[in-house]
Amino acid sequence: MDQQELQALYDKIYKYCCGRLSSRETAEDVTQETFLRWVEHPEYHGKGKDAQYLFTIARNLCIDEYRRRTTDELPEDLPDLAADGTDDPDRLLLRDVLHDLPAEDRDIVLLRYVGGLSVAEIAAVHAVSWFSMNRRIKRILAQMRTHFVGKEGSA
Repeated sequence: MDQQELQALYDKIYKYCCGRLSSRETAEDVTQETFLRWVEHPEYHGKGKDAQYLFTIARNLCIDEYRRRTTDELPEDLPDLAADGTDDPDRLLLRDVLHDLPAEDRDIVLLRYVGGLSVAEIAAVHAVSWFSMNRRIKRILAQMRTHFVGKEGSA
């Protein structure tokens, strides 16, 4: 893996961690710890599954971070993943819809659309079949659409 691919993967892991955790500082720490653990195990490098391995480490570290906390809820002020920092109404609605999802469903959405993992990679991270994960993603997206339309209509 070259330097540019590694940097792009680092950015995706960081965005994923920002989506899962309440503070950017904690997300930075978890991202760094993810890569440190990856570097400590060179036997897993270059097998074509670096992204899957890194996201699995990041996911487990995020879960560990949740266990350290006293509450399981996301804060009202989720970090803005947009570089421009705009408060787009659609982005705010999407944040609310994501907040209303169960934690594991939110994790799947973040892995797929923020982390850019394939359905097969997400299935491997969650230790389920591709078919099962594909159906679950479709169900989550349908649920989000319904929720999004409901919130948009009430706004």
